[in-house]
Amino acid sequence: MTQEELDALMSGGVDMDDISEEETAEIEDDTQDVPTEETDELLNKIEEAQLPLPATDENKMVHQLDDVTKESEEKATEIFDIIETISSDLMDKEENLNHVNEVIASNIELFEKLCNKFPDVEIFNTQLQKNQEAQDEISEVIEVLQNSGDSIMTVMDIMQYQDIHRQKIERVINVMRALSRYMNTLFEGKIEDEKRVSSATHIHGDSHNDVASTEDIEALLAQFGS
Repeated sequence: MTQEELDALMSGGVDMDDISEEETAEIEDDTQDVPTEETDELLNKIEEAQLPLPATDENKMVHQLDDVTKESEEKATEIFDIIETISSDLMDKEENLNHVNEVIASNIELFEKLCNKFPDVEIFNTQLQKNQEAQDEISEVIEVLQNSGDSIMTVMDIMQYQDIHRQKIERVINVMRALSRYMNTLFEGKIEDEKRVSSATHIHGDSHNDVASTEDIEALLAQFGS
């Protein structure tokens, strides 16, 4: 069989019913030579790979989810503490500015009286204008502080969703643990694993001694199909 006929067969373009026994035998001989360097490399990787992966902290799902919820809760607590400190500082500064604003207001009242009583004294008019400008600036700063306080409260409300997300993850963890306990109970046996006879890797009648898992076979098929 030519290489073109073999390629057509591998791609599904030839009906196996139309092929004679001699051609079938020839195909089997040809396909034994198909493996390439990439296939050999894949086989070597399969032999060297540890399947399934060892149960370490890096691939334990529930363990990782527990770490996520723990770290998330810790970081959220730190953020809340920082936000509360900022909010408290803003409120203190707003209170201080309100006190300063009262002093400025009393100065304005005083200079207005002095200007009315001594209209020719320019210094009274100058100080009156400066105090009025200072009062306007203080009012703007107080407004900014109040808006910042409102924004912080909004941030704290949004942060509440973090706790909701943590609870959702914990619910998933509980379901996974319940399923794990159920599966362990389902596959529980009366004989301890240490007392069981080891499973045979090769049984009489097998055509070869090589043992491959389902994942190994799927990887090989994917290699041939690419």
